[in-house]
Amino acid sequence: MQAAAAEAEGRSRGSPSAMDNADESAKKARLEPPNGHLVKQELVAHDAAAGGGAIVAAAPEHSPRAELAVKIDMCVLHCPLCTLPFKPPVFQCKGGHFACGVCVTRLPCGRCKACVDGAGLFGPCPALDAVVSSTRVECPNAGCQKYVTYHEAGEHQSACPHAPCRCTEPGCEFVGAAPLLAGHLNTVHSVPVRSFQYGKVSRIQVPVSAPRLLLLVCEDDGRVFLLTVGALGASASAVSVVCARPSAATRPRFTCKMWANLAASNGGKTDIVLVEMQMRSSTSPGAVVAASEPTFLAVPAVYLVPGAGGGGMEMEVALNVRIDKSSPWSD
Repeated sequence: MQAAAAEAEGRSRGSPSAMDNADESAKKARLEPPNGHLVKQELVAHDAAAGGGAIVAAAPEHSPRAELAVKIDMCVLHCPLCTLPFKPPVFQCKGGHFACGVCVTRLPCGRCKACVDGAGLFGPCPALDAVVSSTRVECPNAGCQKYVTYHEAGEHQSACPHAPCRCTEPGCEFVGAAPLLAGHLNTVHSVPVRSFQYGKVSRIQVPVSAPRLLLLVCEDDGRVFLLTVGALGASASAVSVVCARPSAATRPRFTCKMWANLAASNGGKTDIVLVEMQMRSSTSPGAVVAASEPTFLAVPAVYLVPGAGGGGMEMEVALNVRIDKSSPWSD
């Protein structure tokens, strides 16, 4: 009996107990992703330079680790020589100093100036490449909710469809995304709104007695366009259309076809003035002057028709407008 007790005591001291085994199994279960799915590790940092958004550095998706929230010193993501955000490939000298690829090509013989002996040769740094490639920052524009690679954040913000647009009415300081600007112009400044669909002709009559604005809001995707009408000398009117979005935006592209018909006499064939143009973009569409645009529709006074209001005393231009989305994708 004593021998059996000693053997039992030896087993308890020399091997994990059932409780220890249960704890190890529980820890293993907590670390393993459920149902065999892989968990993406994320590192989050505060980006003061990008408007206070969060930076996410995502580890490779094959890494079965839980998400982590950490802070990253922003200097790690910027080249110390040109101070611009790092873009792969990133280089490191033997002394541990970093530089971007552009700066390395400008260094004499590719040697590090920070190294005292001048013998610090730069070579690729795959570890920092991985960090730079996976670090993403949240776009600060309200409504965007996109995370983009940190070194591409500036380019994204300059073309983001949610970039703020400005009201150019005198004394008004409103700033907001294009859809909000449309609502503001309509409710506060009484700018009329017309809905339209891509690829379909909209027939519009706009007074020409003073510079006029007309909002065109697409039923398909909510894009906002602003039609402007202004004088072109004493005997004609200029009409143009711009898209309310950052001027750096390159997609989707829009084309506009506008024309006006001359009233036919004696049932004969009517004359027509027509323009087809690649549409420009602007964050201050209300400041656009039609006659100053690269392309606009010139409507002679003989094409004007009496307006419905004011007893027919106010003249209007009767337009046919067709807007097409010329690229199949959008931001």
